[in-house]
Amino acid sequence: MVGAGPGDPELLTVKGYLALKAADVVFFDDLVSPEILELLPAGARCIYVGKPYQSAGISQDDIITQLIAAARGGHRVVRLKGGDPMVFGRSGEELEGLRAAGIAVDVVPGITSASGAAASTRITLTHRDYAAQVSFVTAAKKDGKLADMRGLAGAGKTLVVYMGIARAEALSAALQADGVAAGWPIAIVENATRPNERVIITTVAGLAATIARDVVRSPALFIIGEVVKTYAPAAIATAVAPEARHSQEAHHG
Repeated sequence: MVGAGPGDPELLTVKGYLALKAADVVFFDDLVSPEILELLPAGARCIYVGKPYQSAGISQDDIITQLIAAARGGHRVVRLKGGDPMVFGRSGEELEGLRAAGIAVDVVPGITSASGAAASTRITLTHRDYAAQVSFVTAAKKDGKLADMRGLAGAGKTLVVYMGIARAEALSAALQADGVAAGWPIAIVENATRPNERVIITTVAGLAATIARDVVRSPALFIIGEVVKTYAPAAIATAVAPEARHSQEAHHG
């Protein structure tokens, strides 16, 4: 089980690279960047097992069944996941299924998207002037409901939300109900570390409208908190102005 990192192929670990080069069969999903896929061996069988939001063509049980079958067939199998497989990568279910089948699994960590986005944007998630704690949260629980964000955002805290595009309106409402200011800054980071990375500065109240207006697409995450000020102070001043929730975009490559 290999973490592909947030997208930039140079952020793949050496151990992950060696595992890919030795693979007979590679199972990959949507969050693995095309540049990483170009590293796969020419002779390897590559199987797409992605599950896009609300349009999954394969179930988690089906993926586990295929992994077991490939391993039992004597193949060197890599399950390739974006970011780090142990951070919101649904690895727990796959590991449990493989263990139950008596199949040994090695896990190769990857750089999780929050770390990649922080480095690429130069937003220090735990800048001492703004935050003494940071939380990583997925927007939705297993049942599809919005995850509990209470107490995770506000003064002295940084909240990083994974997979939140479809639940932006509910997230905004939940944060404000928890006492987070409407003008609290948010950096939306789309395609972190990739050539087409985009950063959009907005606010808690303006999150859903910004996503709709700027047509934000997955993969994207939200960095919520005063640490966003370290990205572009001028953009923050504009975004939090009550009369104009304007966004500032920047590309990195």
